[in-house]
Amino acid sequence: MYQALYRKWRPQTFDDVIGQQHITETLKNQVRSSRLSHAYIFIGTRGTGKTTCARILARAVNCEHPVDGNPCGTCAACRGIADGSILDVVELDAASNNGVDNVRALREEAVFSPAAVKKRVYIIDEVHMLSASAFNALLKIIEEPPEHLIFILATTELQKVPATILSRCQRHSFRRIDTAELAAYVEHVANAEHFAITHEAAELIARLAEGGVRDALSLLDQCSAHEKIDVDAVYTTMGLAGKRRIEELFDRIIDHDTESALKSFSKMWMDGKDPIGTLGELFTLMRDVLMLRVAPKGGAELISGGHEIALLRRYAARLTSEELTAGMGTLQDALVAAKSARSPRTSAELCLVTLCSSLLKQDMPDFNARLSRIEEELAAGTFSLAPRGGSPASAPREADEEPFEESVKERPPLPEDDDLPWDEEPPAPATPQRAPWEDEADELDPAQFAEPQPEDELPKRAPQPERKPEPLPAREPADPAPPAAAESPAFWGELCRKIGARLPADMRIYPGDDSKLRGELRGNVLTLEAEGGFVYNRFNRAEILQRFSDCAAEITGRSVNTILKVLDPARRETRSLDELKKFPETHVIGQS
Repeated sequence: MYQALYRKWRPQTFDDVIGQQHITETLKNQVRSSRLSHAYIFIGTRGTGKTTCARILARAVNCEHPVDGNPCGTCAACRGIADGSILDVVELDAASNNGVDNVRALREEAVFSPAAVKKRVYIIDEVHMLSASAFNALLKIIEEPPEHLIFILATTELQKVPATILSRCQRHSFRRIDTAELAAYVEHVANAEHFAITHEAAELIARLAEGGVRDALSLLDQCSAHEKIDVDAVYTTMGLAGKRRIEELFDRIIDHDTESALKSFSKMWMDGKDPIGTLGELFTLMRDVLMLRVAPKGGAELISGGHEIALLRRYAARLTSEELTAGMGTLQDALVAAKSARSPRTSAELCLVTLCSSLLKQDMPDFNARLSRIEEELAAGTFSLAPRGGSPASAPREADEEPFEESVKERPPLPEDDDLPWDEEPPAPATPQRAPWEDEADELDPAQFAEPQPEDELPKRAPQPERKPEPLPAREPADPAPPAAAESPAFWGELCRKIGARLPADMRIYPGDDSKLRGELRGNVLTLEAEGGFVYNRFNRAEILQRFSDCAAEITGRSVNTILKVLDPARRETRSLDELKKFPETHVIGQS
């Protein structure tokens, strides 16, 4: 029967574990010196060797002939623990046994001495899945365990484990395996299994595994169907677009060429590439570019290694940090939306359209990205008023309209500051040129064309005295408009009857009780007066006042605005004692 590679190549000794020497050496020294802790907790991401080291430690502490802190693998204890025939080593999955009853049963069994080996070992995987009551039940036995008992806890989420448990365990943190070291291990396993694999394919598998040995061996197992495992085979098997096609798509996004970007994505879709995987690869590329942008010297150690560093530096020179962070935010939102969307392809296409157009998003990161682009272009002297890709095309100009850029180019340059005539006197106005007929007109005497009149026939007008303008009579101020008359009391009664059904149940008792609420309509303004405190606060809401306005408009047939005031205590109507006596529940003290 075929066995998966990650099970077949599971380490059997501490020396076989790769990338965790800081932990394996410590555990080997403890086994050699017999200075073992009663409780361990192994912390780390998936596939880094937590459960494997727990099983090796369980065999090592019970091995009859340990070899330099490692289990020998040949004695009865090692073979019995490996095949599961020895029941003193118990491995539990806390994800499916997370109740308090499971922990109580474990605690009752743990007090008994082991039957076949020296130590009874309990390995609890995914311990963070235990409930709070289960942790409380486990706490006492971890705090004071019997001499023959060892607990080994494993978790990927340390923050979910109570501090009371952590303080009683010896903690070991497993790290991710380095890409180069993991790629070498993948090549070693592939050669041992007689797989034809290239070094580039091994590096790609190591990057995709993200530091997990189990994930790397699972990917290698998946790619083993190909006769030769190269980079294209890995991309094809995993349904990924590949770095060349992702770089081409990224070029289209930088150029704001929406049409070409959608065409490139459509080709990848037709080739069977996963839209979510494509967005994830694009996100990784933008992340690498951002690392080189913000850390030009040390960023080479932070990148994933999936793309050439020279190409990443060219991308970093073309984009600002704000543009990269805004684009990564858009991609991250699209990845979350695509996982739950009915059509992941549509979500990916919307994301690409948004990335290509800087005008579609109006949030603060996008504004910062556009502002940073303008600042860089101004500093470089390449700023242009032309809209960037994705924006609507500019309206066509009229045939006789001069383009703005051309009109600016044709204007003469401004003179220097020394040549500006600020301090010069303005030149004398030039004498206007006269037409010939104007000169001839000046030579003619108008007197020769006038008719002679006797001097005494001309009427002489006596000089008139200068009149002063009479002041206008002062106007009396117009009478102010009389205030609108108040509506009849019948209006308020009808309003109280109609508004009751529109108010919440606890507010329907107030309309009609003039000691709590009263109203008056003058013109188009309805003035409500409510008792201060609780009643006023209940009615002082926009939706409540709007209901009064609507109801009043239905009664009067015109638009009404409602305002609210505090009822003057002096105007509150109090009921007389005789009126209160009408109610059977009322008892007057001092009267029979």
